[in-house]
Amino acid sequence: MKKFSLSTWILFLLPSIAGIILFMIPLPTSEGFKIPIALFSNMLSNAIAPFVQWIALVMIWIAAIGSVVFLFLPKQNTFINQLFKVSLFWTITRVVGAVFAVLIIFQIGPQAVWNENTGGMLLSPDGLVSFLFTIFLFAGLLLPFLLNFGLLEFFGTMAVKIMRPLFKLPGRSAVDALTSWVGDGTIGVLLTARQYEEGYYTKKEAAIIGSTFSVVSITFCIVVLDEVGLSNYFLPFYFTVLLCGLILAFIMPRIYPLRGKPNEYIDGRPLDLKAEDFPEGYNAFTHGLENALVKANDNRSIKKFFSDGIKNVVDLYIGVAPVVLAFGTVALMLAEFTPIFTILGKPFEPLLMLFGIPEAAEAAQTMVVGFADMFLPTLLSGGIESEVTLFFIAAMSVTQLIYMSEVGGLLLGSKIPVNFKDLIFIFLLRTLIAFPIIAAAAHILF
Repeated sequence: MKKFSLSTWILFLLPSIAGIILFMIPLPTSEGFKIPIALFSNMLSNAIAPFVQWIALVMIWIAAIGSVVFLFLPKQNTFINQLFKVSLFWTITRVVGAVFAVLIIFQIGPQAVWNENTGGMLLSPDGLVSFLFTIFLFAGLLLPFLLNFGLLEFFGTMAVKIMRPLFKLPGRSAVDALTSWVGDGTIGVLLTARQYEEGYYTKKEAAIIGSTFSVVSITFCIVVLDEVGLSNYFLPFYFTVLLCGLILAFIMPRIYPLRGKPNEYIDGRPLDLKAEDFPEGYNAFTHGLENALVKANDNRSIKKFFSDGIKNVVDLYIGVAPVVLAFGTVALMLAEFTPIFTILGKPFEPLLMLFGIPEAAEAAQTMVVGFADMFLPTLLSGGIESEVTLFFIAAMSVTQLIYMSEVGGLLLGSKIPVNFKDLIFIFLLRTLIAFPIIAAAAHILF
């Protein structure tokens, strides 16, 4: 192994440890366990609550106006051009998001748009989009701690012999997965999207990680379970969710639509598995350590650290926030004011009866509504009395994963190559595969 200076070792160790603490170590709070990034976001969100809607409004309108203007300008290889030069579809999406923002904040136009259960829920002072503006700030600025100083190279090299055969992923994706499981799924998507854009993941790998491992946090699982009155069953509940998550992570990359994604990088390079082999005389630990130290040594510039962080934040504000608001509002409007999810859930009623789930008719409507928002199934379970059914609904809502008010919107707003049709198929396939596992767990427990 090559020799490195003390300063390089420090440059690898200190920022990497800081990244682990900030993104992966949950701390006890009055509201349960939260990672420091989420704590900072909550503190800032509370401090700027009276203004956050207006900040979101301004940024979303900048995204919309900039995209319309750049639609008629030639493509160039500049950061500003990359921010605003998007396809006609995404330009329209940003404009729709901007219009929704005005209607919601001023409560004008159709009430279906700004209702407290639709757009009002997303863009209220404590709503998702408002929270995303604070989480984007801290996550964007501090992501270089995870990305720039060798942490991913170190753990990724050691995990490759597990992640590649099981999940068809490079070893560094283990950090994305861990960040999602103990931290937050939104941060997992952001981390994955950034690495895809920097050429570390192929299109297929990025799609698999973003749609398979960007799960909800442990804290939110507690909230969901508490909502259905089964908080005493957290350990068996979380074990069920974990087991389902691992089984789904094994199956989903091997079937449509993820199986068909091209295994090439964002610049068109094909996947080269030989690059993951260890050189002569190295093992997983020594090769990973050397890769990490080389990475750290290449990132000594403080200016680049802050420049990368600021670009991350601006990219998230311009590219992701309008998409989350546009798609999230439409999905919640459909859930709140139309019977579409109830109708789509009807085919699940015989399946629920087949697996012996009580109150099948009431539970059926929750099977598809989670595509709009993960919390809706538990909210709709209010009249259900059976603990078997309540456990089933809660576990299913967490396992389905693709919900448009957050992870789905974030994926569509990123450069990760998944489209709306992909997300529908992934959601339905996850539901069908997890169905018997969660049903069996519910019957065993109760």
